[in-house]
Amino acid sequence: MATLDWNARFDTDDYVFGRAPSQFLKRRVALLRAGMSALLVADGEGRNSVWLAEQGLAVRAFDPAPTGVAKAQRLAAERGVSIETEIADVESFDWDATQYDLVVGIFIQFAGPALRAAMFGGMLRALKPGGLLLLHGYTPKQLDYGTGGPPYVENLYTEALLRDAFGVLEIEELIAYERELQEGAGHAGMSALIDLTARKQAAERP
Repeated sequence: MATLDWNARFDTDDYVFGRAPSQFLKRRVALLRAGMSALLVADGEGRNSVWLAEQGLAVRAFDPAPTGVAKAQRLAAERGVSIETEIADVESFDWDATQYDLVVGIFIQFAGPALRAAMFGGMLRALKPGGLLLLHGYTPKQLDYGTGGPPYVENLYTEALLRDAFGVLEIEELIAYERELQEGAGHAGMSALIDLTARKQAAERP
């Protein structure tokens, strides 16, 4: 399987996936509260982390591509908000250092099955009790559209796969659907999508 060089892909003046946040994330604005802590996984050029900071969240984001992280900081400066960023991949990121109110993974389907299992496990550990997980990606039907995402069926999500991976959480919404996306040149056209909103059980009081 070929590995995409994200550092080279982000090395452009244009924002590959646009500067606006994911429509998936915007539709969940009612779940957000100012002051929440948020971790964004493989956040790329920062469109989602910057938008969350604009909503008043305390945002930390990581990505393995230095060019992407630099663009995220540039976008934050343009918008007048602050985000904490780190150059790291999902294998080197310290998932256990901090727990967050919100963990977000949007189009993080560079990961094949083995790496995905490790990443999902890390995301679960990074959630505070009562914390919220937001995950958005493509289903296998996306291969018919070819409007974004990896060309590898094993990297794509099904409802059964996500239910199995995150079954320890309280699943508030898990839905597959098709919709037109216009999120930069990277996500453009009719798309086969899947959304997961799930919450970690709150710690019981002694």
